[in-house]
Parts: sequence; C-alpha cells; structure tokens
Amino acid sequence: MKLRASLMMATALTVISPLAASAEIKFNAVPFPITDAAKRAIVTTNAVTIDGKSADLAYHTLARSGDIIGGVTFSQLTDQNGDPIVGESEYGSVDADFTSLLSIGEKLFSITHFESRPAAMYLSEVAQDDAGNLTYTSTKPIDFSAVGGLWVPCAGSVTPWMTHLGSEEYPADAREHFEANALSDIDDYNYAMAAYFGVNPTETIQDASGAETLKMTLEEFRSVYNPYQYGYPVEVTVTEDGTATPAKHYAMGRVAVELANVMPDQKTAYISDDGTNVGLFRFVADTAADLSSGQLYAAKWTQTSDTGAGQANISWIDLGHADNATIQTAIDAKTGFADIFDTADINEDGTCPEGFLGSNAEARAECLAVKPGMEMIASRLETRRYASMLGATTEFRKMEGNVYNPENNSLYLAMSEVSKAMTDGAEGDLGGRNDVRLTQNNCGAVYELPLDENYVATAMNGVLAGSPITYPDTSPYSGNNCAIGGIANPDNITYIPGRATLLIGEDTGSGHQNDAAWAMDTQTGALTRIMTTPYGSELTSLDWYEDVNGHGYLMAVVQHPYGESDEDKAVSPDDTRAYVGYVGPFPTAN
Repeated sequence: MKLRASLMMATALTVISPLAASAEIKFNAVPFPITDAAKRAIVTTNAVTIDGKSADLAYHTLARSGDIIGGVTFSQLTDQNGDPIVGESEYGSVDADFTSLLSIGEKLFSITHFESRPAAMYLSEVAQDDAGNLTYTSTKPIDFSAVGGLWVPCAGSVTPWMTHLGSEEYPADAREHFEANALSDIDDYNYAMAAYFGVNPTETIQDASGAETLKMTLEEFRSVYNPYQYGYPVEVTVTEDGTATPAKHYAMGRVAVELANVMPDQKTAYISDDGTNVGLFRFVADTAADLSSGQLYAAKWTQTSDTGAGQANISWIDLGHADNATIQTAIDAKTGFADIFDTADINEDGTCPEGFLGSNAEARAECLAVKPGMEMIASRLETRRYASMLGATTEFRKMEGNVYNPENNSLYLAMSEVSKAMTDGAEGDLGGRNDVRLTQNNCGAVYELPLDENYVATAMNGVLAGSPITYPDTSPYSGNNCAIGGIANPDNITYIPGRATLLIGEDTGSGHQNDAAWAMDTQTGALTRIMTTPYGSELTSLDWYEDVNGHGYLMAVVQHPYGESDEDKAVSPDDTRAYVGYVGPFPTAN
C-alpha cells in the first residue's frame, strides 16, 4: 500500500520548488456555530477543490468510545494483566487522541491513543473499499506491561519507516515525589496510575470521626509508581500479522512530550514539550530509522523582536549522548531525584550559591547541582531541569504540535498560549534568564522555524496569532474570548505538501466555545474554517495522509465531548463518547 509516499521514501534533504499557480487546494468554509444544534454537532467542510477539480467531503466515524468491534470494547482501559480497570466507565476512556494510519504489507492498520491515566493504545485493522471509505474490522489493546504501562499519550506522528510514534505527556515532578511526607504532598493527578498495578487509587476509609481518607498510602503508591518510568516518545512497530510491539525511547529525553516528529533524514526528531516553563528539544539518532540512541539538544531563544508573537534566533545546547538500554537500567534501579541532584536554596537576589546552577523548569525556581557521574542520567530523566541549568530556554507556555513543510524546509510549531514565563518579568522567569519577553496573548500563536541543510532550526518567527476580544453581551459571539475569525489556542497541526496549506486544530475553552480546525494559506496567511466540534470537546489528531491506495484522508478525533466545559448540556452519557474518524476521502494528485 502507498501511504504518504513523498515523505516515506525521503532520506536526504529535499526542498520542493516554489508552488505553481495551479497547485492549490480550497475548502468550502463552515460557519462559526451560533445555534444550539450547531454547537452539538460535528460540522465539517462539505467540499474541496484541488487544482480546479471539486470533490464532496464528509466526516466519517470509525469508532466511538465503548463501541464493540469484533467482540472487543474499543477504549476499555486495562491493568498490567490485561484485566479491565475496576470502576471504569462502561464506555471506557473518552479521551481518544492521535490516531494513525499504517500501511503494513498488504494490510492497513490504525492505532488510537487514549489520553488517560492509566492510558491505552488500541490497534485496529482497517478495510478500505473502492470508493476509499474506511472501516474498522477488528480492534485490540496493545500490551504495555513490558514498559511499565502507558501514561497520558497525547499527539503523535507516523515515522518515515511506517511506525506509530506516540508520546507521554505531563510526567510527575520527581522532586515532589521524593520529598513527599504524605500522599497529599503529591499531585493527585498522578494517583490514577496506581490502578494499572492493581492498587485502587479511589477507595476510601473512615476514621473515628467519620472523615474519609484514601486507603492507598504514600508507601503503597511509591511501591508501584516510579515517576521516571513516564514522559518519553513511544514507538509502536506493527507487523502484517497484527503484532504490535511498543518501545519507550528513553534516549530521546523525558519531558511532557506533546509530539515527537521525525524529519525526512530519518534521524532528526523535534520534540515539543507541553505545559508551563517548558522547552523545545531536538534529537539526532545515531542510525537512520532507529531512535534507540543518539544526541539530544535543547533550544535557546535569543529574542530579536517582541512584535506580535515575537521572533528569535535559535541556538542549541548539547545535552549529550545516551541510549535506551543505559537509561532503562537507571530506571529499573529505582534511581531517584536525590541520586541525581544536590539542591540549595535560591539567594534573595535570585542567584544560586557557588557550585549550583539555576533552573526555572517545572515552573519553579531551583538551585541544583548534578552529582558527579550522573550527567547522562540527568539529561534523560530530568531533561527539562538539566537543559535549564545549562542555559537552554525553558520559558515556553503550552507548546503543542509541530509539522514539517518540505517546500520551505521549515518547521511549524503551535503555542497554545503566549503567557506566563513567555512574558517579561513573570514569576516563571525566576531561576532562569528571562529569555522570552513578549506581550501576553491567551489565544496563542503559530511559529515557523527555518531549518538548515541538516534540519537544524536557526530561528523562530511568529506567523499567526489569535486575537483576544471581548464581545458585547448582545452579540451572538458573547463569551468567546478570541476573535471568531481567527484561531484560539492552536494545538494539533498538519501540512498538505505541494499546496502551501497548514491545517490547525484548536484546544480551547473560553477562547472559542466550540473548537475548530482551520486551513491556512501559508503564502497569504488567509484562514478558512473547515471543521467545528461539539460543546466541551477538543479537536485532536489532525493529520494529513496524502495517498493511501489512491485516496487522501484528514484524520480528526473529537475528544471528550461535553467534558471540559458545558458538561450540563449533555443529554445522556452516550453524548460524551469520543469520536475517532476522518474527513474525506480526498482525491489524490494521481
């Protein structure tokens, strides 16, 4: 089968020549939803024109949370023994996220993430008819017990060698875990992972006064949960007989991985890091199509303009070389925060005592010193802290998806917000260098990073930003805090090669009441709204597939409808189930 062949076969730098006037794609726009009915629906563009030829489009649902496919409940969360998690919703996880299409031999497969704690990935076999319509014919959960389970997978990509490259977002603060004197000293966001190991994280007991506390103790939680086991790119290799084998790439570093995206050289990968006080990372594998060992770098922003979303020169801090096996050994040995660092209190003037380096990663000011001989371990288990200590910029806020543009040999990068430490003098600048000094924009922005012949980013330039606004109470757009004609909190992005078109999906709450997807003409900046999703949902897994047996697809997943806002508007629990599907089929250039 032929899948995104123009990218799959690339092994060296190929920059496509400037686009011909006829190389265009135009979508029919969809309106901003203002009626209750429109706000409850998945509304997608109904037609596209490619090089003057029109084709009808629709959204096709492949599966919803809780669907029974081939006798298996799609999205059911399971423990390390493969048994259903006790107390889970009958629908399983509603947090469907990145969904890939993988052409393996003569078969087509799809892998779907579920962004939960514990998490899951489901492998589904896909049938394709002559008209290009896709159907899931079977599904099954992928076994992650050999790598300690799966934690909060978010965005993902398909590698040039046709594997699924996923992620693990928001890993726990290992210092907090180490210093805790009671379970309540640890963020309760982390508790749910204990269920993967057979420990009930929600069961309570009553004391003599009748007050309820969790039955799970700090010691019990620590015995099953190792924070350094999570926070890595996760690659899944699928064979034609349906065998799926996962691997966590510890050599690529531990951050809140939003997306690891491999460049056409099959060695360089850009890793975006979600959250507050985060960084941008670049990994260069030792061997093409093998992410198990290599060199890791962290970006340093040297600002050149504060206009709009800003501009900067980008340089790279070398974090050193590592391989999966060495880091896995350290994890298995239960290496802890105190084995890696000595700590000291920060001085009143914001400096660190002699022998210690400042870090503003993890959204707190710290003075740290790596213990002798632990530099490699620090670079991979505490990647963000170590990068900050060495001078990299860890001031970004809500860094999201990234995608390669072969025409420009550049990378697009979404920033869901320009806020907190990205502004001048913010609290998150303490312990760092105040590298990023921009005007706050809670509607977010998209940046373009030009790359050199070795796929090294040299600059970072804002090319699109949302516009904060307050609509009057009498306006049909009242309550939307970002202008409805532009983006709000960009998240997943994808690019249509040869068409100068960037597709942008939103993850927004009050910015836009209903999340949208946009098509941006990268030559003019013009935006066309091409999709909106129901109340309270997030539009995830926006990913373009150029050619799958003569048909194109835009994958699009609707995560947790009525789940982040407008929860009261769900008529029944059935409304809250996630949708995994695609827009299409699209005609191909051939």
